[in-house]
Amino acid sequence: MTEFPSRHIGPRPSEIAHMVEAVGVSSLEELLFLTIPDTIRDDDLDLPEGIDEHLAQAELASLADMNDTHTSLIGQGYHGTITPPVIRRNLLENPAWYTAYTPYQPEISQGRLEALLNFQTMMTDLSGMDLSNASLLDEATAAAEAMTLLHRATRGKAGDRFLVDGDALPQTIEVIQTRAEPLGLEVVVGDPLDVDETCFGVLAQYPGTSGVIRDLAPVVAAAEAAGALVVAAADPLALTLLTAPGELGVDVVVGSAQRFGVPMGFGGPHAG
Repeated sequence: MTEFPSRHIGPRPSEIAHMVEAVGVSSLEELLFLTIPDTIRDDDLDLPEGIDEHLAQAELASLADMNDTHTSLIGQGYHGTITPPVIRRNLLENPAWYTAYTPYQPEISQGRLEALLNFQTMMTDLSGMDLSNASLLDEATAAAEAMTLLHRATRGKAGDRFLVDGDALPQTIEVIQTRAEPLGLEVVVGDPLDVDETCFGVLAQYPGTSGVIRDLAPVVAAAEAAGALVVAAADPLALTLLTAPGELGVDVVVGSAQRFGVPMGFGGPHAG
């Protein structure tokens, strides 16, 4: 049993020596020193003595009991939900789902593919669009992808400005700005109706962070006059009552399915 760790956990000392020699350092510690910035490097980790799993779970439970649970009224794209026990147990707590390999082989992934088809069908119904993907990480990521899609679709158009609704979710604005920087795109935050010929696209929040439900038709008309395309960042649950963005002429619709029974999970992952 004493040979098990050295045989199965990590590389052998001889393999480590060969690797550090190949990259031109004397040890793993030197490699870490050269690659990890000083600002996040801690020379000596203050770790307690190891304990067994039962005691570790008890310790974690005692720490969790110190938290106070409050009702969140912040909103901004994240909402407390009720996850049905049958869904929680058979999906969220089932390793057959959350550790499964990406379903490249349809002949062994029929159940997952059917679930994705059901998701896409529901999203096309709610959004009023012809097509839907099988989700991204979150709404902000989807919005950033939509921006790059619109930029490619309008390639050759004068102007690299993307107009973002000032009433958009703050995390959506920040992710869009981050994605735009290396692409050389200019992000302007303001009124979606201010779109002009220098803009290749515009994003409108539907409903807005403030709760305002904007009429998207004037935004679409202004964008068409300027030769730009429109993204609607919509709340899918609200779309059960609101007019679908696709019916109003929007080119791309993004949103988050977190409200459909997905736990907030400290911010994700969800389904954007």
